Amino acid sequence: MASFYPLFSSSKGNASYVGTRKEGILVDAGASCKKILAALSGNEIPHNAVRGIFITHTHSDHIRGLRVLSGKLKVPVFASRTTLEVLQHNDHIPADLPAVPIDTGAIDCGGCEITAFPTMHDAPGSVGFHIHTADDKHCAVCTDLGVVTPQVRSAVTGCDMILLEANYDPSMLWNGMYPIELKRRITSEYGHLSNQDSAEFADYLIRTGTTRLLLGHLSPHNNTPVLAASTVVQGLRRFQQNQDYLLGIAPTESTGGAVIF
Repeated sequence: MASFYPLFSSSKGNASYVGTRKEGILVDAGASCKKILAALSGNEIPHNAVRGIFITHTHSDHIRGLRVLSGKLKVPVFASRTTLEVLQHNDHIPADLPAVPIDTGAIDCGGCEITAFPTMHDAPGSVGFHIHTADDKHCAVCTDLGVVTPQVRSAVTGCDMILLEANYDPSMLWNGMYPIELKRRITSEYGHLSNQDSAEFADYLIRTGTTRLLLGHLSPHNNTPVLAASTVVQGLRRFQQNQDYLLGIAPTESTGGAVIF
């Protein structure tokens, strides 16, 4: 039975494992190789269970450990063609490892079928991933969106489980310490989803069949788990929590635990 393991999730670093303890895939490598390997071990996932690393985009909180980790695990790296060009140009992928573009269709890896969908985030070739597991379940990594486009909506509709961005609380952001240019970038269609944005999308997702939501990529400066969860629950008030849907918060750093879907 496949599970979703949120190893790291915040503006500081992101990485998730999807699969079983025999085989699966890693989505993003935004923490050090040492920390990612320790998080896998903490979840009783053998390091050789990782059959590929899928990268959403080139920002450092998603690729920080990529070069060392991919070299140690000796597994291929998958990303959009544009993302791969940037990663290779900046020496983030060892030259002896396969770098596989995912623009043209589904990829079979680690007992899963993975399809990419484009996102509006301000990185070249930024994507999210829809993952179809061997036991016929569907999940998606749906962060760094900027805005929910028709392509995003179509790609994740009907997923059993979704890691959904809830990056910031608007009041905390606008009253916080960030420079105005950064605040505008975060709130733009090329930035991130707010808690309210996440709640609106969550309502659609529950109506179309999703039963498990994991809120992720929370900003440590502009959000809190309590604010994110309460905003989304309020947005889902037409539904019964723990009956119509389950809601969780992806940890900044895993201490063990998975979402079974």
